[in-house]
Amino acid sequence: MRKTFFARWRSSFFTGLAVTLPAIVSIAAVVWLFRTASNFTDTLLFFLKFFLTKKEIYENGEAGAMFWYWSLLAFVLAVVLITLVGLLARYYIGKRLIEWLDMAMMNVPILNKFYGAIKQVNEAFSGNKNSFKTVVLVEFPSAGSYSVGFITNEAQGEVQKKSGQNLVSVFIPTTPNPTSGFMVLVPEEKITKLEMSVADGIKYIVSLGSIAPEQLPPKIK
Repeated sequence: MRKTFFARWRSSFFTGLAVTLPAIVSIAAVVWLFRTASNFTDTLLFFLKFFLTKKEIYENGEAGAMFWYWSLLAFVLAVVLITLVGLLARYYIGKRLIEWLDMAMMNVPILNKFYGAIKQVNEAFSGNKNSFKTVVLVEFPSAGSYSVGFITNEAQGEVQKKSGQNLVSVFIPTTPNPTSGFMVLVPEEKITKLEMSVADGIKYIVSLGSIAPEQLPPKIK
């Protein structure tokens, strides 16, 4: 009788876990992202201390984490400010201000190294139409075994010139965490471009290959 009860409990538990796990993980991810972002956005509400007491601002009544509703307000304020910067950047005065900010940041020792590197990476992705928009299949980590990756760049400058081949930069994410991975240079002829979208490619990787997108009909050229 005990065995039967335990078997039923185990079956019900794992069934319930399979049903609720996606929601639990999704909510946990959103909460983690919100708390991580709030560590930066909370500073936008520095003026609150001039109007409210510490007990009305901070959870512990002194310092540290703000109440969730203040953090939410700070997050919304950050979104509004970023949108305004994007809107301003479309006009001449905004472009001039951005150029001035770039010059100021590049003249600060140490900080200019980080700022310059991040800016170059950002420009590379925003300016390259193929970056992270093409899902490919490459032989990795060894011949005969394949991995799903994303094209990041098709021009390699010195690397391509000295190798004598048309190399393509491919980012191969790890699973189930796609934020880390490997950057490999693959000859263009050894790359198989897939029809799946980037979202489907990431879903395929995160799910450990259990969620495979349906094969799409070939594009009409």
